[in-house]
Formats: sequence, C-alpha cells, structure tokens
Amino acid sequence: MSIRTFAIAAGLLAASALAHAKLPAPPAPTPEAAAKADEAKARAAYATKVEGYKLCKAMDKAAANHFKTTAGAGKQPSAGAPACTDPGPFAYTPPKPAEAAGAHSPAATATSPPSNQAPAGAPTPKKP
Repeated sequence: MSIRTFAIAAGLLAASALAHAKLPAPPAPTPEAAAKADEAKARAAYATKVEGYKLCKAMDKAAANHFKTTAGAGKQPSAGAPACTDPGPFAYTPPKPAEAAGAHSPAATATSPPSNQAPAGAPTPKKP
C-alpha cells in the first residue's frame, strides 16, 4: 500500500469520525413506541420458548427411536432427561404506568424507630 493511499484512507477516516461526532442524539421514544417495543420483545421471548419446546419434542422422538432400534443391544434409556414443558399460548399484559402503579404514594407513618441499635456515642456492653 502506498503512502498516498494510506494518507487518503486516514483522511477519510478522520472526516467520517468528525461527521459522526456532530450527529444529534436520537429522540426519546414515544410511550406508544416503547409499548410496541416491549410487546415485540415479549413475542420474541415467547417464540424462543416455543422453538425450545419443539426442539425438546424432536429430541425425545429421536431418543425414543434410538432406544427402540437398539433395544436388542441391551441399552436402556436414561431417566435423567427433564420433561418438555409446553409454553402455552402467548399472553402479554403491558406494565402499568408509574402513576397507576402507586410509585408516588406517600410513605406510611413510622410507628417505631428504624432500628433497635444503641444511639451513636453510647457504650456497647462488654461480652462475658
């Protein structure tokens, strides 16, 4: 690689870094967009669970076929494999907004001190 090609590449890299540094920050997502993103994340997690369940069932079927065909060889299936759990139908409940969840409610009135320790500066009893 020649010095000229290297200098051009370095200049383009520096220019792109400066142009990237001046880009504005993306706007904050709207509550509707955030809710859609949360639901999409939940759907993706559910799809992963369904795929895992299908894989588990296929592995069970393959293992059953293996043990059926090798039963004459004296091999026994191991009972250590966990059972496949069906994820059930997809259900998504959106979280409550902070105001509806009681996040701004006042604290209850204190009826006792926060701890039962001796006040600062008081001598601690000696151990026998």
